[in-house]
Amino acid sequence: MRATIAAQVAALAGISCDPAQVIVSTGAKQVLSNAFLATLDPGDEVIMPAPYWTSYGDMIAFCEARITPVSCPAEAGFLLTPKALNAAITPRTRWLMLNTPGNPSGAMYTPDQLRALAEVLRAHPHVWILADEIYQHIAYEDFTSFLAVAPDLAERTLIVNGVSKAHAMTGWRLGWGIGPVPLIKAMLAVQGQSTSGASSISQAAALAALTGPQDHLLSRNAAFRDRRDFVVETINAMPGLSCLTPQGAFYVFPSCHDVIGRRRPDGQAIESDADLCDYLLQEALVALVPGRAFGLPGHFRLSYAYSSEDLTEGLARIAHALAALTD
Repeated sequence: MRATIAAQVAALAGISCDPAQVIVSTGAKQVLSNAFLATLDPGDEVIMPAPYWTSYGDMIAFCEARITPVSCPAEAGFLLTPKALNAAITPRTRWLMLNTPGNPSGAMYTPDQLRALAEVLRAHPHVWILADEIYQHIAYEDFTSFLAVAPDLAERTLIVNGVSKAHAMTGWRLGWGIGPVPLIKAMLAVQGQSTSGASSISQAAALAALTGPQDHLLSRNAAFRDRRDFVVETINAMPGLSCLTPQGAFYVFPSCHDVIGRRRPDGQAIESDADLCDYLLQEALVALVPGRAFGLPGHFRLSYAYSSEDLTEGLARIAHALAALTD
């Protein structure tokens, strides 16, 4: 399993990779947890471009470290800029968390954007890079791994990936990390005293997924792209909502700023993204996640990893509920 992962990473990033640089864990989530537990001391800081996956912050807090959130608004394509990265770095910064394609936004960095961030990081050798690339194979434009543009930073980079998203194997709980041997050894020490090795059955299944036919990736991405385009077009036609087109993953992260301040049919004001999501859950029976959970209020996350029929019905319900709001 580790040899296969190492070979695929070497081919993707154009670097050498040894099986000793690979840890296999009970899901990519455990890889992240292992990394933070193995490296963070109380008071350490992790730069977190917002919006970010909500579990990142809780893992860091568990280690008694703290996040340094950096707002990456829709105007910036939900992406971290070199200037903002440089301004966020302090002597206590331990990691930069880089998720591409991103959850919840679906935003994906281009090679040039990654190179610009790498140039900043070269000037700060105490900052490591944690690149969560779990949505690598759910990308509608060409995906670029961070290591492919910054191989000289490999000795302080951890790449995280797994089979949950690409091969729809969420319940198998199988993910991996690729990094420098000293880091991987420290992460293995943490894992060895918590869960020990990942399930051997899951490893066998993941190995089959990695080495077997890959044609399903293209056909599924084509279906996701069609759903994405339908969802973005439909949301942008709803008064008060505005939605960028994501480059990867299977989420949209529309702005609802123009809806905040309006009133429900019962007269109650919509004062936040959480209020809007609560209203849509009650009135439209549609479950959404408010943007504040991802560090960027004024938005909500909608997953389009559902059938076209369900998406059509859900969006129609949202539109009907929004039309009932008053100024």
